[in-house]
Formats: sequence, C-alpha cells, structure tokens
Amino acid sequence: MTNFVEELRWRGLLHDLMPDTEEYLLKNKTAGYIGFDPTADSLHIGSLVQILILKHFQNAGHNPIALIGGATGMVGDPSGKSAERNLLDEETLAKNIAGVRENLERFLDFDATAENKAELVNNYDWMKDISLIDFVRDTGKHITVNYMMAKDSVKKRLSSESSVGMSFTEFTYQLFQGYDFYHLYKEKNCRLQMGGSDQWGNITTGTELIRRKAQGKAYAITVPLVTKADGTKFGKTEGGNVWLNADRTSPYKFYQYWLNSSDEDAENFIKKFTFLDKETIESLIAEHKENPHLRLLQKKLGEEVTIMTHGKEAYENALKASSILFGKSTSDDLKSLDEQTFLDVFDGVPQATVSTDDVAEGLDMIGALAAKTNFLKSNGDARRALKENAISVNKEKVNDSFTITKNDLIANKYVLLQRGKKTYFLLIVE
Repeated sequence: MTNFVEELRWRGLLHDLMPDTEEYLLKNKTAGYIGFDPTADSLHIGSLVQILILKHFQNAGHNPIALIGGATGMVGDPSGKSAERNLLDEETLAKNIAGVRENLERFLDFDATAENKAELVNNYDWMKDISLIDFVRDTGKHITVNYMMAKDSVKKRLSSESSVGMSFTEFTYQLFQGYDFYHLYKEKNCRLQMGGSDQWGNITTGTELIRRKAQGKAYAITVPLVTKADGTKFGKTEGGNVWLNADRTSPYKFYQYWLNSSDEDAENFIKKFTFLDKETIESLIAEHKENPHLRLLQKKLGEEVTIMTHGKEAYENALKASSILFGKSTSDDLKSLDEQTFLDVFDGVPQATVSTDDVAEGLDMIGALAAKTNFLKSNGDARRALKENAISVNKEKVNDSFTITKNDLIANKYVLLQRGKKTYFLLIVE
C-alpha cells in the first residue's frame, strides 16, 4: 500500500483528519467510504473531487465504498444549506440513484476479481427495515442532544438571522449518517469515512457512535471544498451546473469549462482533478509560466478530465469542435458533429428560420444572406460581401452563383453562414 494521506496532502486535497489516521492506513488495508446524495440523475463536477478521492484510495491499495444515499436522500443534509430542501419521492429517487451509479462506475474499478475492488451500496437497503422505535432506542440513545446541537451545521442554521429554523427531519440527518458508518463498520469492516470539509460534523458523529455502540475505533478524513480564485462558485456557468452526464453537459462544454480556467485555477485544478504525478505537474507548471499564452496547463487539464469522464473519442470531438471557431475546420468537420455539440459551439449566434421548400428548390445566396434572413442589412450588402469573397457556407468560401440545398444541411437541419473570420449566422431549416 502507498501513502494515501500524503498523496492527498501534496495535491492540496487534505483538510482535516482524525489523529492516527495516516498511521493506521499505512499499516492496515481497509475499506473507506464516501456518501453521495442522489438529488439529481447525474453528479456534477462539484462531486468529482469526492469520486477521485475514492479512486486515489483504491490506487493506494484500499477498498473504496461509494454509498448512495437512497434513505438519507429522503431526509436532506443541512450542512452548508440555509434552507431545507424539497424531499424526493421514491420514483424520482430511483431514477437519480441509477444515474449516480452510472457516473461512479466510469471512475472506480468494481471488478469482482480485483483484490481491492470498489463497492457500491445504498443505505436504503438497510434503513428500510428499521422501525422508528428501534432506531430511537438502539441508536438515538447513544448520542446526546447536546452533542448534536454542538455541530456547526446545526449551530449555523439555528443562529442565522435569516434562518427559518431547522426541522426535526434535518436535525436527525447526522444520526442517519452516523448509523451508515456504524453499519458499514460492522458489515464491511469499514474503518474510514471521507467527505468534504462541511461533512466533518456528520462524519465524527459516526465515529462517536461506533465508539459508544460498538466500542470500536474509526477514522475520518475531510477534503477542502473547491473554490475558484476569483471568488465565483466552482462548477457553475451561466447555464448552471457542469454535469458528468453528457446529455446534461456535452463533452464540448465540459472541456470548455476546464479550458477557460484562469492560470491560478488551472495550477490548482491540475493537482486536484488529474492523476498526473507530482514531477509531471511541476514540469507543466514551470513550462506554462514560461509561455502562459500557450495555455498548456488549461489544455492538459481539459484533456485529462474530459478523457477520464467521457472517453478519448469524446475528447477528440470536443477538440475538433473547439477548433471550428478559429477557422481551422472544414465542412466535413462541421457535419461530423452531433447536433448538441454543434448547437453548443454556436450557442448565442444570431439565427433565422427558412422553410424546407426554400432549400429543396435551392436557396440563392442573396436570399440566404439578406432577403430571407436579415443576416446582412440589404441585398446590396450581400452582393458586395460575395464579390469581396467574404462569405462562407459551412466554412467553405462561396460566390453569388452558389445555392444552398439539402446536401448542405448539418444534422439535417442547420446551415452555418459566415462573413469574414468571426461573424457567424445560423440558418435553421424547418
């Protein structure tokens, strides 16, 4: 086994740990877990650090357990929240659990023959058969209200001026999470729970429950919550969360998120979100500082995380799509893009709709540029631009004799017009 804690430490992924944790993990192969709330049918990149922590744990020779909170997802974690969440119904929860499971299987090795295989568990499987009376009597009696009230997640909610208070449902969350740790300790020989720094209170409730109920010793590690240097929220764009599912966030947009990182963030993220070794990362950082305009860190970061999440083919398509805006692509490149990626690349580009009849008959360039679309101000402007050889259809220069037909359609629906190098216009054929 390798030193898991030291790996986290140099990557900036260690926030806090219980005494003796590092020594215990160096001497003992063990199981450790992280919980994932199934609040959506995909995890987003805010959960990526936690997934990679489990992968580092597996790489160090230990057994990672990914716990999906089928039961706790019905309760809602108050940590870091200023208001209570909407509770999920069982049908939505089942759909979300299936999506989260698919996310996790992309990163962790669940092969049953592996010596330190990963395991996926759902706390609903053991919580569903426990009655309220049994839970209160057998678990609740071991943790005092005073102990629970002292947790930051509780104190912040109760002391906040804008707080609407805390329901009994949320107050009990730390007991539920603590019981998960106790259950895995007993059934899976799990001695370690990991999570974000906001989870320290919930995790230590578990270690305390194990101490009092099982007279055992368990360990805890938390990792820092990822922040961006400019103070904006990590993992958010104008369009919302950056998801791990391609149907929620396309690989192109996913790649662009990392590519658009600032130099400071890229230096931080490449340690946290890739498995590149220390020597390689230090070399990349030094090379980047010599030629920052080449954005070597951002490109390597985008490559590593996109391949890890979506595969090499998706990364290469994202790379091809990224080059389209910079004039290095052909009509064939455009036509090879799937519809969603094409729309993502040209998100926000002005557009107009023309009929399929127009294209079936052959749409002349004056109509395409002005008469039917108002891309250019007038037919005269269109003629001048064509004469100046400034107009492209699907990245290929055209003259005034060119007509647009169904053979020019991208994804059977779109035509890309361009004036000069940077002015784009999208024709939608319906």
